[in-house]
Amino acid sequence: MNHAFALGPKIGKQDTTNYFLNSKKAKKKNPLSFSLPPTKAGSTSSMKFYIAKPDDKLLSNVEVYPNPIVDQINLKYIISRNSNVSVKLMDILGNNVATIFSQRVEPGEQTINYPINNKISRGFYFIRVVAGTEFVIKRISVL
Repeated sequence: MNHAFALGPKIGKQDTTNYFLNSKKAKKKNPLSFSLPPTKAGSTSSMKFYIAKPDDKLLSNVEVYPNPIVDQINLKYIISRNSNVSVKLMDILGNNVATIFSQRVEPGEQTINYPINNKISRGFYFIRVVAGTEFVIKRISVL
């Protein structure tokens, strides 16, 4: 086993890392700060930007009710920003039985009602809600 060591000058208290960490003047800057030129001379303008964080969820609070389902599927979910949403009904093997909903939606709480009226037989199914790159799968039973 080979090892190599390099000896260099001793780093004292003037090390830049220590200086910035211990300095009271060091402030954390917003990496996305910028200013916009005014739309008219002599006036000021302000715009509000929403920049999604990587940990923000696009799709949340997905509920299917009532479960077990007798005559109608009721689906409720919240979407945080504009996105294409697709809701599909799949059988136990993952085969697509029906596409319940597929279009672009605005942010906020959304509800979907889908009457089954003898379109599907009794048994267990899955509802897959896809928004952007996120998806949620809920198991339902049809009586």
